[in-house]
Amino acid sequence: MKKIFLLLFLMNPILVISQNTKGGDDAKGIFKYENFQKPDECGSSCHVDFYAQWKQMMMSKCYTHEWDEIEYFKLAVPHAEKETKVAGVKAGCNGCHAPVSFMSGDVPPPKPSFNSRANESVSCDVCHTVTGFAGDIPYNFNFISNPGNIKYGNRKEANSPAHETSNNPLLSKAEFCGTCHNEKSPFGAWVKATHLEWKDGPYSKEGVQCQNCHMPRSPGVSSAMGEHHEDVAQHLFHGAHDPGKVRGTIELRIHPEMPDAAPGEQAKFTVVLFNQKTGHKFPTGSAEERMLWLHVTAVDSKGKEYHLVVDKKGFPGEEYTIAADVLAYQDMDVPLGLKDFKGIQRDGIPFGDRIFRMPYLDPQGRMTIQQWNTASFGPDYRIGPREAKTETFTWVLPDDVAIGPMTVKAVLNYQKLPSPVAEFLGVPKDEAEIIEVNNHQTFIEVVDD
Repeated sequence: MKKIFLLLFLMNPILVISQNTKGGDDAKGIFKYENFQKPDECGSSCHVDFYAQWKQMMMSKCYTHEWDEIEYFKLAVPHAEKETKVAGVKAGCNGCHAPVSFMSGDVPPPKPSFNSRANESVSCDVCHTVTGFAGDIPYNFNFISNPGNIKYGNRKEANSPAHETSNNPLLSKAEFCGTCHNEKSPFGAWVKATHLEWKDGPYSKEGVQCQNCHMPRSPGVSSAMGEHHEDVAQHLFHGAHDPGKVRGTIELRIHPEMPDAAPGEQAKFTVVLFNQKTGHKFPTGSAEERMLWLHVTAVDSKGKEYHLVVDKKGFPGEEYTIAADVLAYQDMDVPLGLKDFKGIQRDGIPFGDRIFRMPYLDPQGRMTIQQWNTASFGPDYRIGPREAKTETFTWVLPDDVAIGPMTVKAVLNYQKLPSPVAEFLGVPKDEAEIIEVNNHQTFIEVVDD
């Protein structure tokens, strides 16, 4: 069966296109769907293992997964149709989430339920037909695609009976990823800056690329008929949507200022957090959606639990970084057609917990979940690569606290989307799943006066 498929493919090669130099908005509608090979054609006989990896990762789901569908069709499209300033997102979102549809001019594409070719999301032929990017900075899907019988990869010598091959060093560099993982809003705000964060950080100076972590290399073959190599790049692309990648990202330690305290006395605990894993800030990407917060509790010798509130540091905009009973996201009133909309709960986590975030602000200065409507930012209180942050929790022990050993535990939690947003927009609960990044506990002795 594999031989029959290969023969048919060789007899019917995909349409060869003349050299293209357009990227970004200029690439809308310059090709046809048939110019791009379908991913199952790549994965059915030759690149079986890579295809299996891709199917499990967000690259294959970035158009079809529930939050992206809701965000695009319930918020972005109607917003673009009502406000001229953000009109470009109606087509532009697809430049990264459904690039074959964008380059074919099929925007907005049919909803995922129609099972159109938009459902291919970021497919094999999207990446392996890229020859460069337009301009000096990779951002806003400004990659240049040249679909045809030449497939570009990172090996200088590679042969295939199914298509021509060519080496393109860009595919092994962070700039390649930056064409979609950097994004400017219509207001000129860098609403995604993962590549730029990497560029400003320590890993870029050491030559560590995005692919080193997100496409680790191991012994194997690139295709069913290929030669064995010791450094085959795995097509895992694991990141913010992979719990296994998220867990352990930040090291966490908590310690007391003194070994014991009596009821009514003050105790102080220090938490040190260290980003020992990411080459960019954490969280990154669509940071307006990401929730990373520190929750500290104390449990006395009789099992009663107390919630400790973080100490304020006093920097401008700190109120965005401490969970509170406040409303936000009022700018959803435009796409949803709501009158006198007061907003929804901003955080959905215990009040007083420290949040490591960068607030996205709309043109009226209100916190927004719509990155395309971002005009400015609040304080960037995320954790950078190899950065350590220190948080303190000062607490007066209640008069009724039990005498004996007390356990104090710090837990760092992560969510891809705030629970109030998920509930309000009808996003499946697993999109707001709480993932424990790390935890650590310490002890003090509660003594009599």
